[in-house]
Amino acid sequence: MPKQYYLTTPIYYVNDVPHIGHAYTTLACDVLARFKRLDGFDVKFLTGTDEHGQKVAKSAEAAGVDPQTFTDRVSQNFRDLADLMNFSHDDFIRTTEPRHKKSVQDIWTRLIERDEIYLGSYAGWYAVRDEAFYTEDELTKNAEGKKIAPSGAEVEWVEEPSYFFRLSNWGDKLLKFYDEQPDFILPQTRRNEVTSFVSGGLQDLSVSRTTFDWGIPVPGDDKHIMYVWLDALTNYITGVGYPETETGEYAHYWPADLHMVGKDILRFHAVYWPAFLMAAELAPPKRVYAHGWWTNEGEKISKSLGNIIDPIDLVNKYGLDQVRYFLLREMPFGNDGDFSHTAIVTRMNSELANDYGNLAQRVLSMINKNCDDKVPEPGSFTSDDAKILDFIGNLISGVRQDMDRQAFNEVLEAIWVGVRMANAYVDHQAPWKLKKEDPARMATVLYVLAETIRHLAILTQPFMPDSSAAMLEQLSVAEDARTFAHLGPDHALVPGTALPAPQGVFPRFQEDEGGEEGA
Repeated sequence: MPKQYYLTTPIYYVNDVPHIGHAYTTLACDVLARFKRLDGFDVKFLTGTDEHGQKVAKSAEAAGVDPQTFTDRVSQNFRDLADLMNFSHDDFIRTTEPRHKKSVQDIWTRLIERDEIYLGSYAGWYAVRDEAFYTEDELTKNAEGKKIAPSGAEVEWVEEPSYFFRLSNWGDKLLKFYDEQPDFILPQTRRNEVTSFVSGGLQDLSVSRTTFDWGIPVPGDDKHIMYVWLDALTNYITGVGYPETETGEYAHYWPADLHMVGKDILRFHAVYWPAFLMAAELAPPKRVYAHGWWTNEGEKISKSLGNIIDPIDLVNKYGLDQVRYFLLREMPFGNDGDFSHTAIVTRMNSELANDYGNLAQRVLSMINKNCDDKVPEPGSFTSDDAKILDFIGNLISGVRQDMDRQAFNEVLEAIWVGVRMANAYVDHQAPWKLKKEDPARMATVLYVLAETIRHLAILTQPFMPDSSAAMLEQLSVAEDARTFAHLGPDHALVPGTALPAPQGVFPRFQEDEGGEEGA
């Protein structure tokens, strides 16, 4: 039986249109999901939208529509983005669905039954933009003298009846859990932030609101609606069929192998969520990974600066697989990074067009012209041949380890070592000279290169699925022979297999004379 792997994106808040941050987070999950499927895993990949809360209610009011109509429209934007980016999610959850209401009310009931929630009253600082409560010592003042949360959001003083979760009881238990599960929070710098926060002491958490009604009612007390984060976080178990826990997808997939989040929502996922679950006597996830943020040409991205990066514009301008490649290649995953036109064009032209695309095009063109449009018949392999074939055949072991650390840029760098090695091999072997001097040796060299390209195309499928598929089509590799189980000499190209006419896969990106760009 294959191993299970369950991974999730955060569910995206529907108060605005999708941007590069949403695309980036889901892309990372998509690449990992595709990788695991190719590696023989039974994968469940969940994404979706978070549709309750005061911020959504206010956005709907500003748009002049009711909240459900508003969320229907904005949630569809996230589905459209997923289609555009070729994301391979297995489920798209919305917190307004009946299955989710059932799930959230059940976990609330479990917490009540275990005396983890009590009724009191709340008085404190609340940021509508973050849907988060803050203590006085976390706040600063802006130039206008208004109190500001660490995120930069304005806070307001709130006083109302509220149910509370006994978070203060869970500090030591969480620290023990972090100690026993050292990879629960990655990267390490984020883990340090969380442990420092929890070590400072936890206060009970307000988990209901009465001043607005756009949310899931508290069971038995519909004057209260549930705090949006308790509502939202529960989506991860709703997506695997909770409250059914003995059979079905929950029993099959839970606990989740990975929650992928942005660093701004780490506290909710690494503190509140495991505490909710353990208090309800449910297993916490195995890992929360908090990645960094993008800037735009060196500037922080914000609406006020008007420099929001639209992923649709990026794809239309540069190409889908080129954007997918760049976003996970440009910076170490987990760090902050800067998006720039120069950077993406450099990656496209240097690495995709020159290194990889040109390698495949010239090798396949030589086979087309000199080997009767068929996979060449190799002779005996030299030490140079064996060196590159061994390297490329063993790439998967290191790549697998890097992928399990979510080190996406390191995966691509390892693959590009193979690309550069293949280009050096071409230059050293000079098959265009061998055509006249030693045709049999030329055939062997071209076979080694074709087999190298087959490995590269299989390995790059998670990042650039369409481009890699096009590369494998040109090698006549059957669709059922493109998994990682087909890497290595046992599944090598069969000499004499007919090949189609080669077509370039990665064109250079050029500026048109009129100032417009195009591939």
